[in-house]
Amino acid sequence: MATTRRVPLLLIVPTVVILVVALGYPVGWQIVTSFQEFGLAQQFGQPPEWVGIENYRALVTDSALWAVIVRSIVFCIVCALTTVVLGVAIALLMRRVSRAPRLLLQVSLLVAWAMPVVASMTVWAWIVDWRRGLLNWFLVNIGIEDAAGHNWLAEPLSFFTIAAVIVIWMSVPFVALSIYAGLTQISPEVIEAAEIDGATGWQRVRHIMLPLVAPVISIVLLLQLIWDLRVFTQIKLLQDAGGFANETHLLGTYIYTLGTGSGDFGMSSAVSILMLVLTVIISAYYVRSLMKEES
Repeated sequence: MATTRRVPLLLIVPTVVILVVALGYPVGWQIVTSFQEFGLAQQFGQPPEWVGIENYRALVTDSALWAVIVRSIVFCIVCALTTVVLGVAIALLMRRVSRAPRLLLQVSLLVAWAMPVVASMTVWAWIVDWRRGLLNWFLVNIGIEDAAGHNWLAEPLSFFTIAAVIVIWMSVPFVALSIYAGLTQISPEVIEAAEIDGATGWQRVRHIMLPLVAPVISIVLLLQLIWDLRVFTQIKLLQDAGGFANETHLLGTYIYTLGTGSGDFGMSSAVSILMLVLTVIISAYYVRSLMKEES
């Protein structure tokens, strides 16, 4: 009996070792570097200087960082919630339609999800290009003459609106397919019994389907919060396409600018650790909820 209990533990040992090796060193390096002055001189062999909590003290008093943090959290929450709502709606739609439309929708979702980020961002950058973009061309042709030559990436509000649309578009397929997979596990007898009892379609969705797939929704929402807080590629490529970086930084691009851009790896490591702490804080509630449901 004791041997049987040890088998699952032994089976997860390789995974734990790989995680420690793959993640332990980078995270450990960042923690140590966040307490050091590590700039361009250190990259050429000069020993780093230990500065204690000075990097964190500088960050706490940096108004620009707090603006980036607030901006990142708002962007993360808006994108994650919108993605999950749209994903639930599409999953319910796939359950409702017949086989042919469902397969077409699933293939479309998979194509959008499988497209490489850089390739899709090239298309999106062309769509919103202020000189020859499809968006301005379409608006002009429906009578909105002011759209001619308008740079949608120049203003922070329109920049983040476009960024949110792109991030949500890339994320919805995973959420929709995951929730649809959960919906297919609901017993038809349960739904049939509710119909016999006179429950309307909305009542069946609200009181039966959604509660039964709530664990799946919680998991995908948790993943979306983590992924959207760490978003980098979409923001960086939109900045390169015409956005003003100082006004449109999120945590990912802010860390990149401090590290690779300015060579201040001590400060960028401190921001990375702060980002890790924010991720844990945001996801802690959902992790506790999942653990309670499992127990």
